[in-house]
Amino acid sequence: MNAPAKSDAHVTPAAQLQRLKERNRPTVPFVLDGQPAEALAGDTVLTAVLTQIRQLRINEFSQQPRAGFCLMGACQDCWVRLADGQSLRACQTMIEPGMHICTQLAGTEGAAQW
Repeated sequence: MNAPAKSDAHVTPAAQLQRLKERNRPTVPFVLDGQPAEALAGDTVLTAVLTQIRQLRINEFSQQPRAGFCLMGACQDCWVRLADGQSLRACQTMIEPGMHICTQLAGTEGAAQW
């Protein structure tokens, strides 16, 4: 017997995190690496980014992808930049309408100048 088909309308295939509950909160528009994106009201920047893509940033020293580690602000692994150059901890900062978040290193499309 085949399992019933599930609706994947809320799933982004390349996302690190998949939202399972509370999908009916109001949306918050933001820009991620130069592309329009949406989060939900009450999301942290980390949640907003990782429900869209697989990595939070590229480590400036190792050039390896990072997706946060402790998720509570202790490890310093979730720093991201806004398009204006401001740095913030993605796990402790709430998403705001119109934020321009850059996960790419300088010289790539959508990148902040690090």
